[in-house]
Amino acid sequence: MAVKINRGRALDAINMTPVIDMVFLLLIFFLVASQFAEDERALKVVLPSASEAKPLTMAPKEVFVNVNERGEFFMDGRIMQIDEVEAVLRQAVANNPANQSVIIRADKRVLFDAVVAVMNACNKVGVRDYVVTTAGEKE
Repeated sequence: MAVKINRGRALDAINMTPVIDMVFLLLIFFLVASQFAEDERALKVVLPSASEAKPLTMAPKEVFVNVNERGEFFMDGRIMQIDEVEAVLRQAVANNPANQSVIIRADKRVLFDAVVAVMNACNKVGVRDYVVTTAGEKE
């Protein structure tokens, strides 16, 4: 006796009309939305100017100031005096006036005066985002 299997029965239960309608609606939505985005970019607008606006002239990057155990300052692989550090920080703020950040890496044996000198230089040139790094706890 042969067994009959009706394979077309499962597809009869799924109605594809709402799914197709939804796909067409999404397609129309994205076509219209992308057209509005192009119109916004193509609109010719003369923008006003602001006297205090400062453009971002360089990609923001963190400035590292290293202080060794003798209180010497290292930036860009060379030893600097505190006035040279201040000049480099001033140039970094001129390049990125909005959000220049400075990371101070000081040896744990250094006198805190050297770290305070770097913090003071940051405050003088207008860097408000500076941190002193530490090593994590050793287990």
